[in-house]
Amino acid sequence: MTDYRAVFDVQIAFVNGGGLTAEGFRLDVPGSGTSERDVARLLVQHLGLALVGDVRFSRLQIVAERHKGSRGVREQRDPTRDVDHLLVDLSHTIREGMSTLPEASPIITSLLSRQESTQRSATGTPSASDGMSLPENTGTCLDTSFHRHQDGADLPMVRLDSVVDLPTEVFHLSDAVERGLPASVFHDRDVRGKAVLLHTGWDRHFGTPRYQDRAPFLRADGAQYLAAQGVRLVGIDSIDIDDLAVTARGERPARSFLLAAGIHVVEHLTGMDALPPADLTFTAVPLKVARLGTIPVRAFAKVPRTGA
Repeated sequence: MTDYRAVFDVQIAFVNGGGLTAEGFRLDVPGSGTSERDVARLLVQHLGLALVGDVRFSRLQIVAERHKGSRGVREQRDPTRDVDHLLVDLSHTIREGMSTLPEASPIITSLLSRQESTQRSATGTPSASDGMSLPENTGTCLDTSFHRHQDGADLPMVRLDSVVDLPTEVFHLSDAVERGLPASVFHDRDVRGKAVLLHTGWDRHFGTPRYQDRAPFLRADGAQYLAAQGVRLVGIDSIDIDDLAVTARGERPARSFLLAAGIHVVEHLTGMDALPPADLTFTAVPLKVARLGTIPVRAFAKVPRTGA
């Protein structure tokens, strides 16, 4: 199903005086035939304006473009109710020798080959047994507070209800002009008790040198806001939730704020362009490994089928 957005310049006048002007504004609309009157109504609802007198558009056009989650447009659903769903995989595949961060790569070794197993097994029942050594932050991975804080919760202490079927808000930010994502990005939605996923589109560089260079990140004020709102989890399809540039001097404010608040962080997500802005759930379950705070996960979203 194709999404549509209105693109326009606008002048808004209020009945009690004053006004607003915007250029190049983009707004989710329900279809390609949305009228100018309906665009005006949706704009007022999206901005939460009162006492609006007149809305005048120029250069108004409707374009095929993925919805970003404008208020007043999307159909409200309960993503946990019994409807037909699709499962969308949001994880990178782990392969021997792959590069997530520059420090190390996974190594897969054979402990028992299929040919060797025939000496121990009945005819027709060969099997392979392999071992794997990998950095804890290989591929799509989840951080608990133990990653940063010695007395924090390690992986076995992760409650399943904090990582399974979480109501989710997805922020599609691949067209953002700044690398750092501020708190104001989240002000138009209710994120309390939800997972917040940041779709930056940076996963397209995964496994290349560009992945580490000027990657998008969550600003400190954004992390503080999400922590204050009581979100359950924050995920991003970038190399780190924080800025890894040299100019950041090694500071990690976003991770520090989130993990101190007991909010899990999932990094190196992929495929979020397939997700709607809302009405979905997110799952990322880690292994129960004691005294570890980070581990690869199989992350996925559950979204209603179109028309469900």
